[in-house]
Amino acid sequence: MHPRVQVIDFPFEAGEFTEEVRQIFPEIGQAEALVGECSPALDVYETDEAVEITVDLPGVDAEAVRIVVKGAAVLIAGKKAPRRAQAGASFHLVERGYGRFARTVRLTGVTAACDARRARATLEGGELRVRVPRVAERRGVAIPIVVAKTS
Repeated sequence: MHPRVQVIDFPFEAGEFTEEVRQIFPEIGQAEALVGECSPALDVYETDEAVEITVDLPGVDAEAVRIVVKGAAVLIAGKKAPRRAQAGASFHLVERGYGRFARTVRLTGVTAACDARRARATLEGGELRVRVPRVAERRGVAIPIVVAKTS
């Protein structure tokens, strides 16, 4: 049995998004690179209406994130700025990652039922939500077809 969703961190399997990643990092003020420096946590879930991806991005501005859908994959890339210690203080432990990131979510088995053109993303309270609506199921629904008269 194949998993319905796969999550991939760069540089692994960067092939299909190589050009997009090269364009994204200079666009958000980073040198050209394919290496992610941090890996924000994410959840992917599927409802009857959509596939939804939620990514933890506290302290990240919407301008620092880019999302690209290509075929059966969603690329989420951007830059998370490092935290600065207050004047006169120093860090003793740093567990929260920062730097460039690029995560790919493959929607295996559900892609044909999704409409990437209607996908939307919001960033609020440190949480990025990407919603890719499903195509409405048409099986079992009566669709009338008008018959044109010919002379």
